[in-house]
Amino acid sequence: MQVSASNAVIEAKTLNLTFQTNDGPVHALKDVNLTINKGEFVSFIGPSGCGKTTLLRVIADLEQPTSGKITVNGLSPEAARRARAYGYVFQAAGLYPWRTIEGNVRLPLEIMGYARADQRERVARVLELVELKGFEKKFPWQLSGGMQQRASIARALAFDADILLMDEPFGALDEIVRDRLNEELLKLWARTEKTIAFVTHSIPEAVYLSTKIVVMSPRPGRITDIIESTLPSERPLDIRDSAEFIAIAHRVREGLRAGHVDD
Repeated sequence: MQVSASNAVIEAKTLNLTFQTNDGPVHALKDVNLTINKGEFVSFIGPSGCGKTTLLRVIADLEQPTSGKITVNGLSPEAARRARAYGYVFQAAGLYPWRTIEGNVRLPLEIMGYARADQRERVARVLELVELKGFEKKFPWQLSGGMQQRASIARALAFDADILLMDEPFGALDEIVRDRLNEELLKLWARTEKTIAFVTHSIPEAVYLSTKIVVMSPRPGRITDIIESTLPSERPLDIRDSAEFIAIAHRVREGLRAGHVDD
């Protein structure tokens, strides 16, 4: 998929976030400068506690920065949230066990007050998009972990937000399922042309999925490198054996190592 070099969707300038705790201040993010353009697939990678999820939560207006500026679609994160600018996919699928799959996917549409006919049409469309057509009446406990995460992605897509924020959605899955979902996510991204911000601990996952990789240092979370991927948009899994893939993975690894040295 061609990614436009213009139209900044998410823009952070000198962003800082410090949490006040009983043990003193915790500096979660420090001087973060970042631009994510429309249609990009951007992965955030770094050690545990480096601020990857915190940055995603700032974009989503779930945390407020201490200083600096961030805009989402040219709006404040709060205004973007009210405008339903993004869908959020958490680490756990977070499906309600007493609701069917279609009931879980329909939930945000009910809360937002969509008409019933519109709800049915949107639920059917996104379940087909994530290849869960035929599982509408199943309950979460009747589905595998990978299928539950696909239902979670469908729920985030149901109200057709332009931005998808994903916080390690495949981290708890085994490698075989994770590989398959990585492939499916790339196809979904190509079909929907969403802008995706994706948190991961996995170097291969970051390199395989992304048009841009943001490497972060240990706390306080700083950006140590931003890598523009040179991989083609068509990416079979065996591209991970290519010299180009290995070179990008090496640069990510070097960025992570540099972050530890600077700490």
